[in-house]
Amino acid sequence: MTTYYRDSQVRVTDRAIEVGPRVFPTDELTYVWHERGRPTLETTTRRFARFGLIAILTVPVFIGGVLAAGFIAREHGIAAQIGLAVALVGLGVVLLMLLAPLLEFPMMALERSYDRGTSVHEIWVRWRHQDLLLYRTDNAARFGAIYRAIQRAVEREEV
Repeated sequence: MTTYYRDSQVRVTDRAIEVGPRVFPTDELTYVWHERGRPTLETTTRRFARFGLIAILTVPVFIGGVLAAGFIAREHGIAAQIGLAVALVGLGVVLLMLLAPLLEFPMMALERSYDRGTSVHEIWVRWRHQDLLLYRTDNAARFGAIYRAIQRAVEREEV
């Protein structure tokens, strides 16, 4: 028996798919597909938190650029504007390098939000001529691993 995926809730082998207490033999599955489910409070909160993290990381840079451009345009001629712009860009790069350790935390949180996902994924099967919701999760990585394992198990059964 070949095991394609196993965790505390789901086990996918070449003979059966076990989700909690339910067991579905792979030779009884005629069709497997996935759909996007209705968002939960958790996934909606994650989506808004992601937008907030993006704002935290980009708005200060945008505001600084607008203020610097306004200052340069008011106070100096064109040659001085170019030199000052280059100096300000260099200063911005130095500040980003100094602040990099502080920016690491929002960047890590943003990366985790993409790992966890902001939508709900559902795996459906046709079993004994009826469509059943097999598994539902908001964890995109886990969903992908389980769905690929089910596909491999069902394809092996068809061969």
